[in-house]
Amino acid sequence: MLQRLHLGTSRCRWEPSTPSQKKAYKLALAANNKPGGALPAGYSKLSDPYDASYYDGGTVERDYLGGLNMDFALTSRLRWKSTVYAQGQYGRGTWASPYPWYSDGLMPNGSPLFDQITLEHAQRGGFTSALHYQIANNDLSAGIWYEHYHVNVGRNAYEEPVLGEGNPINSMGSLPDPTAHLWGDSFSSNSFTAFVQDTYRVLPNVSLHFGFKSLWQSVTGDQTTNIPAYTGTDALASGTVTTARAFLPHISGDWHFLKNHELFFDVAENVKSYPIAGYKGGASPFAMTQSAYDQTMGAGKMKPETNWNFAVGYRYVDHLLNASLYAYHTNFHNRLQQITSGPITNPYSAVMNVGGVTMNGVDAALVITPVTGLSLSNSISWNHATYDQNVTSGGTTYAIAGQQIVNYPRFMYKASLSYSWRDLSAHIDTIYMGKRNYTYTGDLSIPSYWLTSAGAQYHLRNLGQYNRHLGFLQDLTFSFNVYNLTNTTYIATAGENGNSMSGDNQSFLIGAPRQYFGSIAAAF
Repeated sequence: MLQRLHLGTSRCRWEPSTPSQKKAYKLALAANNKPGGALPAGYSKLSDPYDASYYDGGTVERDYLGGLNMDFALTSRLRWKSTVYAQGQYGRGTWASPYPWYSDGLMPNGSPLFDQITLEHAQRGGFTSALHYQIANNDLSAGIWYEHYHVNVGRNAYEEPVLGEGNPINSMGSLPDPTAHLWGDSFSSNSFTAFVQDTYRVLPNVSLHFGFKSLWQSVTGDQTTNIPAYTGTDALASGTVTTARAFLPHISGDWHFLKNHELFFDVAENVKSYPIAGYKGGASPFAMTQSAYDQTMGAGKMKPETNWNFAVGYRYVDHLLNASLYAYHTNFHNRLQQITSGPITNPYSAVMNVGGVTMNGVDAALVITPVTGLSLSNSISWNHATYDQNVTSGGTTYAIAGQQIVNYPRFMYKASLSYSWRDLSAHIDTIYMGKRNYTYTGDLSIPSYWLTSAGAQYHLRNLGQYNRHLGFLQDLTFSFNVYNLTNTTYIATAGENGNSMSGDNQSFLIGAPRQYFGSIAAAF
């Protein structure tokens, strides 16, 4: 069973002690075809009314990050810069489900409802170190970056009480002992990157950049727990994968050919190390079953994704007008994608090498500041990114060649109008998101939408001038913002659990409705 569809990010807690809260709980009972609950009338219009709503969805995340920066001037021309860092991360994602994996459809306490909570504990640490040397018209540098990363991720089940026999679990607070450990993965990785580069100033207004980097990463993944009745497989993927590229070149140039005018180009080769993700968690070799892992990695069907990128651009900058035009062409090889098939209540996810992708695009931006404090910005992006060949999955060949890649719009537009006067500022922003392919064959797509937001801010400075007892307050800022001003209904995230080759898999997140935010911030 794959993580279920979320139709929003708001939480719906219920206590079985009031009529309205009992109604929410009874909807869950109805979703599991249990007596005592009835679905709303509008749900009958859906193809799967029992899978339309989920409850108690929320997330918790805590991050702890520390580091030390060091910068030594060894000589007048030579500098040594280093950083050491460490991070600890805890994450939790939860939703209540009416689909227990037990054969009788009930949890051990007789409840038809349980909380599925995905937990993640991660630690990373590493360092960067580089030497920078200036001589003549050259700015030379060389350095390394090392990081160790370890993460335990898994999903637990927590039984909810039978209606009328206790309070539901507070999934945002302290958790009880789990009813079951549904699945778990553990990953450890070591990555090493080295680079050498030189920026050569041919003329005061002309610079050329040459360099390359080397990358090596090894990831080991292991199954820590698994309930086949839930995951549908006897074993989760375990093994070791390595990404290694000794020479990844980068060449670029910059020419300020007239006052305020600039031309530039950039050519680079890159490699994407294998993503780290738990079972069905993304386009990762470890997001599969052990048998699928053996068939793809053992047969050499999956390789690290690489690309060549070619870009050229133009900029114009002065006090009234900033403008830029950027065109690019990218060739991707060994594109890894998460493919989902089967029913949405228990889909099957696989990771596949879909071959090459050819991407061509143009970005344009314009910022106008006609008077002091007033700014109008616009940006337009056109992207034509298509698969290079058809693919075969499950014995069926799918015609995806020439189709726009999934979840990626061909056209986007953004605009913002802002004005500042003394300590008061206000803004209104809008974005247009073009149509996105929802399936690889393009037989279903996500409609385009406009999204507008607005806000205002006021600074109250140096409060000591009003009252000497408030002199410790340097700045008091009042803010008010409205998100989704027109209350547009739209699909924000597509392919949450992967995309299907064709057909409607309903793996997406509905965007947030109109929301109001107010805040007060103080600086001391």
